[in-house]
Amino acid sequence: MQKEKKNMVIASTVIRELLENGVHFGHQTNKWNPKMKKFIFGAKNGIYIIDLRKTEAALEKARQAVYDITSQGKIVLFAGTKKQAKSIIREEAQKCEMFFIDERWLGGCLTNFATIRKSVDRLNSLQEMKKSEVYEGLAKKEKARVEREEHKLLKNLEGIREMEVLPDCLIVVDAEAEHIAIKEAKKIGIPVVALIDTNCDPDIVDFPIPGNDDAIRAIKYIISTLAAAADKGRREFMGTSSKKEKPAAKEEKPAEKEIKTKVPAEEKPAAPVEETKAEVEPDIEGDINI
Repeated sequence: MQKEKKNMVIASTVIRELLENGVHFGHQTNKWNPKMKKFIFGAKNGIYIIDLRKTEAALEKARQAVYDITSQGKIVLFAGTKKQAKSIIREEAQKCEMFFIDERWLGGCLTNFATIRKSVDRLNSLQEMKKSEVYEGLAKKEKARVEREEHKLLKNLEGIREMEVLPDCLIVVDAEAEHIAIKEAKKIGIPVVALIDTNCDPDIVDFPIPGNDDAIRAIKYIISTLAAAADKGRREFMGTSSKKEKPAAKEEKPAEKEIKTKVPAEEKPAAPVEETKAEVEPDIEGDINI
């Protein structure tokens, strides 16, 4: 197995980066889904080792799909409510100017979208009221009630507050933890990209990416790669749209030569101190409470 791992490392830069970020660590061998067998390279010290050649191919396929979607002006929703994924989901979604859910997944977020929009309207009205004289005239207890309601709504809706239409793609970390989100997306035909560990069912998503869904570095690497693809597609669409909408130059002035600006590729995060699967305890219980 050591010889094969060495071969995988020199096969490509991507595989080397996947290895350095601990993407190859799966779950314990007594906690697995048989459908993940095709993605498993072997086992070591009671932990499944994921075949990074399969991960590389799956990541490229998912990356291309995300790029194709955003390059058409469509939107992506990132979802990850487990503690290891929260900050990464928020940060990467904001980088590519897409939407995210990093707290509790609200039941009906996709399948009952009209109700979610009503909740957003309620949040907006509460914040407008706080700026008015009406709020100043409320009793202390009433002000506290308004504050609590606003805080709760903002916590759950912040990442999708500006999402006025359903997303065209859902990206999740841990298909097991986000099964409700995936179920809703599949019900209404939204394609799903997911980072899946050896305990997940790869058949429930459209673009499964086999990999460690518990370690922060592994999650960061996969999600940042997908976010970079989303951002590249978005920027290219915006550039194309602006060219189409640009008015014709006046006859008395020579047309200015168009200069295309190359968007720099997003840097990969530097690998911190070595981290193994055993150092990160899975946290998939209690993330979703409808």
